[in-house]
Amino acid sequence: MTSASPTPRTSARRRVAAGATGALALTAFLVVGPAPAASAADPDTHLVSAAALADVDYATWRKDVAAVVAEARPYIEERAKDAGSEKQAIVLDIDNSSLETDFHPFWELPTPAIADVRDLVRDARAKGVAVFFVTARPGIIHSLTDWNLKRAGYPVDGLYVRSLPDLFAEVSAYKTAKRAEIEAKGYTIIANIGNNTTDIVGGHAERAFKLPDYDGKLS
Repeated sequence: MTSASPTPRTSARRRVAAGATGALALTAFLVVGPAPAASAADPDTHLVSAAALADVDYATWRKDVAAVVAEARPYIEERAKDAGSEKQAIVLDIDNSSLETDFHPFWELPTPAIADVRDLVRDARAKGVAVFFVTARPGIIHSLTDWNLKRAGYPVDGLYVRSLPDLFAEVSAYKTAKRAEIEAKGYTIIANIGNNTTDIVGGHAERAFKLPDYDGKLS
């Protein structure tokens, strides 16, 4: 018997939970410090990750992410040729779009970057394209999220997190509004990248690229 796909409301709850988990993890980092480095004898930590528990294979996910990045790269490289004559930007979601959130235990900090996405973003930034992150994570961990992104190797020109009023709004509406704010600053958003439909619907971007979430199994 095939189980039903998660509803939009269920997916939204999972993304809120991911933000709460991120808050817990980063708070733990402040209290007890980073987890000890894994030794060669340690088990593969992906096996105890949220994604593994949801039966999402890490190698398959990386391959599927690489396929989306391969589609996005030629378009972004071509558009970035105009970065000197117009203010361009890329907007990204964070959890499982920029960082491997569900593929590592919450105590494993900093959460590693998704290498293919990071390389794409770095190359665009080197050509003059600004990089903004719009996440459903709560504002209480803004500075720690910024730290994680930079520690993972991302350039960060702006980071938008949810304020208290935003927590009561639909995630898609909140993210659309933040992209509109970026446009109001004079930027043309040439690409919007996320792994959930709430990351990419609502317009305010020339192109949207959806990374895999396997019917809501990833936050």
